[in-house]
Amino acid sequence: MALTLNEEQQLLSDSAKDFFSKSMPVSLLRELRDNDNELGYSESHWKEMIELGWGGIVVPEAFGGLDFGYQGLGVVLEEAGRTLAASPLFTTCVLGGASLALAGSEQQKSELLPLIVSGELLFALAIEESATHGPKRTKTSAIKIDKGYRITGDKTFVLDGHIANKLVVVTRTSGEAGSEEGLTLFLVDRDSSGIEITQRKMVDSRNASDISFRDVEVSSSEMLGTLDQGYSVLDNVLSIAQICYASEMLGSMQEAFERTVEYIKTRVQFDVPLGSFQVLQHRAAKMYVEIDLCKSIVIAALSALDDDANANELGQHASLVKAKVTETFNLVSSEAIQMHGGIGMTDEEEIGFFLKRARVAEHTLGDIRYHQNRYGDLIGI
Repeated sequence: MALTLNEEQQLLSDSAKDFFSKSMPVSLLRELRDNDNELGYSESHWKEMIELGWGGIVVPEAFGGLDFGYQGLGVVLEEAGRTLAASPLFTTCVLGGASLALAGSEQQKSELLPLIVSGELLFALAIEESATHGPKRTKTSAIKIDKGYRITGDKTFVLDGHIANKLVVVTRTSGEAGSEEGLTLFLVDRDSSGIEITQRKMVDSRNASDISFRDVEVSSSEMLGTLDQGYSVLDNVLSIAQICYASEMLGSMQEAFERTVEYIKTRVQFDVPLGSFQVLQHRAAKMYVEIDLCKSIVIAALSALDDDANANELGQHASLVKAKVTETFNLVSSEAIQMHGGIGMTDEEEIGFFLKRARVAEHTLGDIRYHQNRYGDLIGI
C-alpha cells in the first residue's frame, strides 16, 4: 500500500486546491454566515464542483460516474477542509452515494446515482436521535401497513437535512433500541406529508437540522436493502463516511497549522519573532509530527476503501482514523488560538473558524470515546 498520491491523484489534488483557495475561501463561509444564507452554501459554486466531475468521483462508470476511487474523493475533501468550504459534497456524494451503492437495488441505483453525478439530487442521512452518536439506539419506528410502511420518530443533527431532496432514514422495524437486529433503511422524499424540518445554526456554520416524522408513509419499493438487516449496511456506510470526514478534518488542521506557523514567524514580540522562542518551536514540532501521522492513517484508510477491505478491517480503519484525527485537530486548533494570542479569540481573525469546526467535528459521526470503544470491540479486547 502506497502512502503517497499517484500522478492522477496529485493532479486532482492540485486542481481542488486551486478551486477552493480561489473560489471558496474561508471568507465565503463568513459571508454565508453573516448574510444568514438560507441554504448555507453557494449554488453557483456547487454547480462548478459538479461541472468539474466531483459529484461522480466514486460512482461507477455504468451510472455516469468517474469511478476514480475514494483516494480521489479524499484529496478533494481534504482541500475543501482547508477553506471550510460549505457544499453538499459530503452528505450527498458520501452519505447518500454510499447508502445507494451498498444497499440500493439495481433500479434504485440506475435512477438515483446519475442524479447525484449531475447534481440534480441532494441527500442527507437521518440517523442520530440524541446528543451522542449511537446507531443501535434507533427508536424511530417503521410499521408495516397495506401500501408500505409508516415512519414515526425524531432525528437530530441531520447534516444538510434542510436542503436535501431525499433522506436516507434509519428506522426500527423490529427489536428493541440498542439491538443491531431490526434496523431498516428507507428513502424518503423530504416533501412527504408528515415531515417537519427545523434548521439549526451550528457554531461552526455547518448546515444541520432536526427532523420530525409523523406518520410518514413510504412504499416498500423505497426500502434500501433487506428488512430488519440494515445495520450491517449502515455500519459500512458510516465507516466510509468517518474515513472521508477525517480527510476533510485533515485539510482543516493542516491549514490551521500552516497559518499558525506563518503567524509566529512574522509576529514580533519583545523585538523578536514569536517563532524564535524555543517553547513555541517545540509545540509546533509536536503538531507537525502528529499531523504527519494523521496523513499516513488517512491515506491508509482511503486505500482500504479502494481495496474493498472487509467490514471488520474497514471499521478498524474508520474508528482509528476518526479518533486520532479528532484528537490532533483539537490539539492543533487549540494551539493555533493560543499562539495567535488575543486576536485569535476575535471574530475578525479567521483562525477561530477552525477551532469551531474542530469542536463540532469531534462529535460528528462519533466522538473519540465512541471510536476507542468500537475499535476495541472490533479487535476483540
